[in-house]
Amino acid sequence: MDLKQHIRSVPDFPKPGILFYDISTLLAHAEAWRETVDRLQVAIEPFKPHKLIGIESRGFLVSAPLAYVLGCGFVMVRKRGKLPGSTIRHTYDLEYGSDTIEVQSDLIERGQKVVVLDDLLATGGTLAAAITLLRTVGAEVKAAACIIELSFLDGRKRLDVPFHSLIAYDS
Repeated sequence: MDLKQHIRSVPDFPKPGILFYDISTLLAHAEAWRETVDRLQVAIEPFKPHKLIGIESRGFLVSAPLAYVLGCGFVMVRKRGKLPGSTIRHTYDLEYGSDTIEVQSDLIERGQKVVVLDDLLATGGTLAAAITLLRTVGAEVKAAACIIELSFLDGRKRLDVPFHSLIAYDS
């Protein structure tokens, strides 16, 4: 199945000049969504993760069903102030400014193997920041994966773990 056929391209969203790759159409197509989860399972299973880490918010959609299939836990990485209880933060630079992400401090045990997932890899900044944050709490980050990779932005060069994507856009 060609999963690209199930991704909608939305020009000028969220602002002029941006081409947004919308996974809503993929999620709405039962067979394509099942194929997506199945392919990610094949890619992630060899790393034998204890937990899958989903990056807010579309990364939750990728990680949660895959964690269920793999029989492992699921943990959220969210923007600052969105998680209850004690959290560990990491602030990172963006093209124009900075952002802060958090993870709950008691959900990952030191030495646990994790794989980080999101829907899309662009420049790699958020995914690299999540990897740094997870290492701060003692996780052993084994790999990262996304449904879509904008390969022309070279985001995977910012990652120091094995990376897998199901769909690549070269321009």
